[in-house]
Amino acid sequence: MFGLGAGEILIILVIAFLLFGPKQLPEIGRQVGKAVKGLKETADDLKKTVEPEINLIQQEVKQVEQDLQASMKDAEEEINQATNINQPSSEPAGDSKAS
Repeated sequence: MFGLGAGEILIILVIAFLLFGPKQLPEIGRQVGKAVKGLKETADDLKKTVEPEINLIQQEVKQVEQDLQASMKDAEEEINQATNINQPSSEPAGDSKAS
């Protein structure tokens, strides 16, 4: 719970008992419980609101990435075609070099 061990929780409870006394401690516990419950509900509502937006953004990013990759592939093919057309063969057809 909140990264606290049993010893730390016990110390907190003892200090709370000494500060507030046995009569006020149950009411304070209820108020803290309500606050934690309200915080959890708010976090869940926020999560439910934000998750669809994040999913939509992720889908848009994937689409843009796919479009970019397709554009890059097309550009690469065009460059290869242009360089192949513009480069004349430096060797005669029947001549081959042996290494």
